[in-house]
Amino acid sequence: MEQGRAREAVVPPYGPPRVPGQGKGGESLGEVRGEHTHSEPPAPRTIHRHSVRGQILAALRTALVDGDLVPGEVYSAPALGERFGVSATPVREAMQQLSIEGAVEVVPNRGFRVTERSARELAELAEVRAMIEVPVMLRLARTVPAARWAELRPLAEATTEAAATGDRAGYAECDRAFHRAVLALAGNQQLVQVADDLHRRAQWPLTAAPVARRADLVADAAEHLALLDALCAQNLPVVQSLVREHFTGSAL
Repeated sequence: MEQGRAREAVVPPYGPPRVPGQGKGGESLGEVRGEHTHSEPPAPRTIHRHSVRGQILAALRTALVDGDLVPGEVYSAPALGERFGVSATPVREAMQQLSIEGAVEVVPNRGFRVTERSARELAELAEVRAMIEVPVMLRLARTVPAARWAELRPLAEATTEAAATGDRAGYAECDRAFHRAVLALAGNQQLVQVADDLHRRAQWPLTAAPVARRADLVADAAEHLALLDALCAQNLPVVQSLVREHFTGSAL
């Protein structure tokens, strides 16, 4: 197949994008893409009308992390809207936001293609995140009292619980929540927003990458607790080492 040409959609063995909180399952992604099938799809789940665009955006982000939206494949807003029981408009608006974030690209008259990412891009994201977060965490380690770090332990434990279930999307949310809480102690909201955007981009799966194993998620989550211990002890060398290794070896 020539480079840049849209791929023929292949129905994968997993389910379609879902709204956070719902389990996987339901019709195949072939139906989400608007392809012809020989059987009637199940009735779409209806999303509550309040904050429809936000719910659709959250559902699509979950699908990206889970790999339900396949890198290189093209998805149409009307077909996805039918899947979620809404019009194409909120889906298109959510996809436009994902386009701004670099998760998808517009394909004129067809829909949106999920961006194919490389290992190089992931390495670049890890490098930029380290450049931002390592100095901040080292500064916080010198100034924030141990009792304040202890208050963040429930967030670190939440990542461990999500990892233990193998819930990739749930773990991704808990992972970002923990990092946001740590960086928020610096008192710079712009820093938190920039770092969270980079973090979200780093969680999108690579092209043809194997799904992270539960053991990988558990090991990744354990680093959060180790980091808190190092911050409480003001052990700066360990803080620096843990943060850098966490970025480069992240399961998501």
